[in-house]
Amino acid sequence: MKSRLKVSQTVMESLATGLVEALERGCLSWPLPEPPLVDSDLPVNHPKEARDLAEKGLAMLHADKGMFDRHLAIVVDLIVPHRMNLMDDPFEVHERWLLKRIDKLTERMLFAIATEWLALALDSTFPNTEHWWLAIALTDGLANKAYGQPVHQGYHLVESIALAQRPGTWHTQPEEGPHNTAWNPHEVVPRNTAVVAHERGTKAAIWLLKTLEEGDENRRLLLIEWCKLLLERKELFEPLAIGEILLRRANDNSEEIAARVVGCLARLIENDQILGEKCVKRLHERDELLVRRAMVDVLTRLFRRLGEVAVPLLESMLVDDDESIRAVASATVGDLRFLDSEMWADKILELCSHECPAVRRNLVICVRNYIDEFTTDERNIIPLMWADGDEVVLTRLREMLLRIEDTDPLAFSIKIQALQEHGIDHIWPPMEVRRPGRSQLWKDWLAGTGEMPEAPEPEAMHISDMSESEELPNLADALAQLDHGMGFID
Repeated sequence: MKSRLKVSQTVMESLATGLVEALERGCLSWPLPEPPLVDSDLPVNHPKEARDLAEKGLAMLHADKGMFDRHLAIVVDLIVPHRMNLMDDPFEVHERWLLKRIDKLTERMLFAIATEWLALALDSTFPNTEHWWLAIALTDGLANKAYGQPVHQGYHLVESIALAQRPGTWHTQPEEGPHNTAWNPHEVVPRNTAVVAHERGTKAAIWLLKTLEEGDENRRLLLIEWCKLLLERKELFEPLAIGEILLRRANDNSEEIAARVVGCLARLIENDQILGEKCVKRLHERDELLVRRAMVDVLTRLFRRLGEVAVPLLESMLVDDDESIRAVASATVGDLRFLDSEMWADKILELCSHECPAVRRNLVICVRNYIDEFTTDERNIIPLMWADGDEVVLTRLREMLLRIEDTDPLAFSIKIQALQEHGIDHIWPPMEVRRPGRSQLWKDWLAGTGEMPEAPEPEAMHISDMSESEELPNLADALAQLDHGMGFID
């Protein structure tokens, strides 16, 4: 009991301080937005001063001791290590551990209080406008960093505000089906699972997003994280103007924020291709190394969504000053195959003589598809890569040629003759290991003293005819066979 009381008092002191500070930060963008839901029988009392709101929030915290105890028990149960008996009191077992993490406890408690106040404000049967001012100010005040609770818990609060629904409402439900234990195919349960943006709730959410956009770098980073999650809600994309926010942040003075916007491009293009292309253009024009590296990381996604529009991006990345960008871009060359196979093959030929070893190594990934499409290899790409001399390139090509030899000896014979002048001695040892005597057959054929080897016959698969003995072996004999005959070690 003493441990619980000590932790409770310490958390209460920290919570009161954090609550006042968060409410004061949330009231900097005055006035606060109008509540989405209003009781027609009760007047809406607008707060006159930010100081009054902080005092009211502190008074509610001290008045509702039951809310504090309930949330504290839930939060402690969530964060304590579960290495104790179920009957133990976490306050007694982990008292010192909890006291060292008062900041973490306070943050989770503040978000729990904001969630409860917002639930009271968005109760469709009896909306409490007094709690609305506290909830929206507290949510804004807690949005001060781009990791942890402000990202995920804060996003759910913003989504609830935009939909004007209580936090915790499951807006989408999985469809019932035979995979459910209690599924009844003849039962019809009317259920509204649509996500519909609320007019006044949307205005309040836009106000909250605007305050983040006008804030410092940490708040703008959090804004991008929220936008990334909101892109998954297509019904909220246009009402909240997510595309316009990302387009403006693409020109942000902070390169880290611009790099975070790059991670939203794929979903942005899916929701609005015109805005997405504008955002891609703005980000591509930036010179910061962090942004350029972020762009090359999402190049494959852009190819899938933009097609030929992404080709100039690839061309510029292949001549970038940064070697890592050129290397990653070369791994994306294979995407050209789905646009124009001739252009793709020409680009492989061009990059075969690239000065960067990583670029040449990445080309080997495309060679298998290239051989399938251009069997005769008019461009002599295979001999060029073989003559490169790079050990990684040679190893990958050798493995590919050995696989071709297993399946198509005729194609292998054409390739091996083209490579003979560049030296093929190091291809025989692995072939000899795979199939003893096979390499000598090819040497004889190349020397003109033998016939071209045929494709090896696949190993016969045993198919039971049900004529085997039905008697099982003795257990002792089976164990002895495992121990001695098969070399098993205990």
